[in-house]
Amino acid sequence: MKIVIAPDSFKESLSALEVANAIEQGLKQVIPDCDIIKIPVADGGEGTVQSMVDATGGSIVSLEVMGPLGHRVQAHYGILGEGILGAAINTSSASVSRADPTSKSPHQGAIAVIEMASASGLHHVPREQRNPLLTTSYGTGELICDALNRGIKHIILGLGGSATNDGGAGMAQALDILLLDGQGKTLPSGGAALANLAQIDVSNAHPLLRECSFEVACDVDNPLCGERGASAIFGPQKGATPEMVKQLDAALAHYADVIARNGISDHRDHAGAGAAGGMGLGVMAFLNAELKPGVEIVMQTVGLADKIRGADVVITGEGRIDGQTVFGKTPMGVLKQAKLQGIPTIGIAGCLGENANAILDHGMAAIFPIIPHLSPLDDVLANAKLNLCNTARNIGAVLMLGQR
Repeated sequence: MKIVIAPDSFKESLSALEVANAIEQGLKQVIPDCDIIKIPVADGGEGTVQSMVDATGGSIVSLEVMGPLGHRVQAHYGILGEGILGAAINTSSASVSRADPTSKSPHQGAIAVIEMASASGLHHVPREQRNPLLTTSYGTGELICDALNRGIKHIILGLGGSATNDGGAGMAQALDILLLDGQGKTLPSGGAALANLAQIDVSNAHPLLRECSFEVACDVDNPLCGERGASAIFGPQKGATPEMVKQLDAALAHYADVIARNGISDHRDHAGAGAAGGMGLGVMAFLNAELKPGVEIVMQTVGLADKIRGADVVITGEGRIDGQTVFGKTPMGVLKQAKLQGIPTIGIAGCLGENANAILDHGMAAIFPIIPHLSPLDDVLANAKLNLCNTARNIGAVLMLGQR
């Protein structure tokens, strides 16, 4: 029996690979001779870098970059492998010089995966210091710069979880794109400063940008400005008051005006332009990136369709399966791929939330929560591995009954 295990992480508890290992352990107790293929996956959000590195045997690059408030923070990104487990790579700083475009790199042909939140995430800013008028995406640009300098020509960037509302301006500055005010001076960091933008100069941009293709995982469809824009919808969680929301929205509108005046395509009304404080607009304007659903990018990159071919059953899961799971979450992405090949799919979750059965209506064979009894949250998280293993063992026993 061939079984493919393709789960997301159980947030605050287990990585996607650890989830897959626990499910494998439980299955092997009752089906010791089954052929198991483990494919840690994600939906483009938190944990995507680790899951894709684990799935491909890649490596993690750790480095120090500018955080949202201008302080140095530790961040990381992944370089995907080709099935051979890679060792971690550590660097002390992202203050790297430009690479020679003619030089060869051991990473040429590789794919880098970057989570914006790693460098520019809300978790880097204490609640009492949250101020999207000031926060910058510069650190995310430093991660991109480091990847480019390693010779990487394909970058996957996951949006979400950011502390910023600067439209990707900080990212652009880290890549040597000049944002200037009316006096020709470099624009300060933060969303408020965009109101003073007068000129954009891309002539000195990182020389390898044009050689790199960017795919951006984006699962929201908000435009840049207005009632559904970046400032109004996402600004308050980043510390914006109603007055700040108005200021930031006007600043982003002016930013888009200047981008258009400088001959760069105007994407302000494009679905997803308002993602991550307007980073959606920034990546389209400065990286010529395409916004795609995160789960689609991940599934394609790890080659899920090929790896599940010929499987008898696919097992997927995430920390919580509920009514939102069908809207682009990992179990739904895995289910779609399996359905195309007529392979039954089973879901395992830390818990089942409201309308969890919606995924059954989309064709999943069954869903199982792993919590055996009511317990404090800390106990539930601590026992996730054991509970996963036990649930998988019971699923394996049922599968064996079907073989008789």
